[in-house]
Amino acid sequence: MPKVERKIPVKDYVFDKNLSVNELVEQMDAAWGFTAGKLAVGVSILEDMVNSKGCVKFLSFPADICATGTRGVIKELVKRKMVDVIITTCGTLDHDVARCYRDYYKGSFVMNDSKLHQEGVNRLGNVLVPNDSYGIVIEKQIISMLETLYKEGKREFSTTELCREIGLRCCNEDSILYWAAKNNIPIFVPGITDGSVGYQLWFFSQDHKDFRINLLKDEDDLNNIVFDAKKSGALIIGGGISKHHTIWWNQFKDGLDYVVYISTAVEWDGSLSGARPREAVSWGKISEKAKRTMIEGDATMIMPIMMSSLIERLNKKKVDKN
Repeated sequence: MPKVERKIPVKDYVFDKNLSVNELVEQMDAAWGFTAGKLAVGVSILEDMVNSKGCVKFLSFPADICATGTRGVIKELVKRKMVDVIITTCGTLDHDVARCYRDYYKGSFVMNDSKLHQEGVNRLGNVLVPNDSYGIVIEKQIISMLETLYKEGKREFSTTELCREIGLRCCNEDSILYWAAKNNIPIFVPGITDGSVGYQLWFFSQDHKDFRINLLKDEDDLNNIVFDAKKSGALIIGGGISKHHTIWWNQFKDGLDYVVYISTAVEWDGSLSGARPREAVSWGKISEKAKRTMIEGDATMIMPIMMSSLIERLNKKKVDKN
């Protein structure tokens, strides 16, 4: 066995009667156990990120998790002001608006999709999204909002400005967009046309030719956020455009200082979604000295555990200070 400077023993889990989620996560750090150890490290990194003065905290995630109860986890992060900037996809707007008015339903990965289509039900993994819970609701809410804004003389929006209007005019307190608007947390959607809300924007523009979405205004705002930041950190769930937009902009301040990735994607196909934090270091998107980890797994299972633990730690620190 090779020599190591410090030997830390692996310990078994102990289940007491009143074991809290945070106590379970703290045991993961000692039990280790492959991904469990990474989850424990991830919570510690997020705790350091939240407590770091002057650190701009980014949250990046794809839309699909907002079709599940994990939407509530994201909402709590925003409601509690534990993040400063959100970068996501158009589908997040779709699901967040739709679920303010209609329910989605439990399904299965193995169903008769032809039959579902004939019944007007869309399947998102094992979540069922009826047409009258999705497109119909979104069209009604977004077109009505756009008509009102147009009558008020508003002709051009960045995606952050648009998200704020949606949050205030179309959503309720169960919504991510609502709390982002209330807490002045900007939401950037670089792929704004890739979803139902984006389609409604295009549809509205057909009869309102002077209506515009100004993506470059978003980039100006991101530029100012990044260049003014003393430190920055990110919780990056999944991959795609929201992940890349987050790490891309942070290369201009010498990289992120705190990073937690949660993903099921693999790296051997060269995809951005599967790329590990160490790859981003080579681009300068993550600092060489950054506290970083990647947790391989389903965010709908990992996020509730991590956030329960993190919130418990932060609340305990407030109590200890008082």
